[in-house]
Amino acid sequence: MSEPGDIAQRILDAYATGVPIKPVREELDGVAAAYAVQRETVRHWLAQGRRPAGHKIGLTSKAIQAQLGVDEPDFGVLFADMVLADGAAVSRAAILQPRIEGEIAFVLKSDLRGERIAPAEVIAATDYVCPAIEICGSRIAGWDIRIQDTIADNASSGLIVLGRQKVKADFDALAQVPLSLQHNGVEAASGKGEACLGNPAHAVAWLAQTLTRFGDGLRSGDIVMSGALAKMLAAAPGDRFQADFPGFGSVSVRFEA
Repeated sequence: MSEPGDIAQRILDAYATGVPIKPVREELDGVAAAYAVQRETVRHWLAQGRRPAGHKIGLTSKAIQAQLGVDEPDFGVLFADMVLADGAAVSRAAILQPRIEGEIAFVLKSDLRGERIAPAEVIAATDYVCPAIEICGSRIAGWDIRIQDTIADNASSGLIVLGRQKVKADFDALAQVPLSLQHNGVEAASGKGEACLGNPAHAVAWLAQTLTRFGDGLRSGDIVMSGALAKMLAAAPGDRFQADFPGFGSVSVRFEA
């Protein structure tokens, strides 16, 4: 097995050069080792002065979990320089192998930690929720990933785009919120809040509990990307995407040609 620092350096080199690397899963002894690699990359970014902004949750779809052979989500770290405003333009060099997901973002008003967290505690700790697009990226060539690859690669994170609408969190409404994800003006994917672990609030509860086991937790002001409500879409130069959440809001992003 390879040292976490060695694998982390290869991932960091892929960010710097724009050249993806081969999968790293065969060099990692399970999920814990993959998170050790992620912590090494995060430690490097913090030393560079990047400011944490929250977390993203991945693998919230049962179908994707089955595909990767896992039975729970994963998570990565968000930084302030990853957060874009509605309608932003993304340069060609910004993200390796970009893919798009429509999600609900939570912004917290109080800390959230504990070994057992109820969805009602998530709602109480939430300042507001808003429509969001996650622009996932992979430093692994061809998106040839399994669970160890994506965790090591900061949960395949890239950028996030937050909508302007700020909505009071309501547990029942979150499960029923619909999504229409449009690609160049045509609907290419659709879903509903319940696609995310039955309710996006469940995903945030899982994250807070998991971070607590790591000796941390969620903090006031954190942004939490709760997970995809529909399938992921590949993005190419010149593409435009809009995520519409009827009765809830919308958010869009475009990729420079």
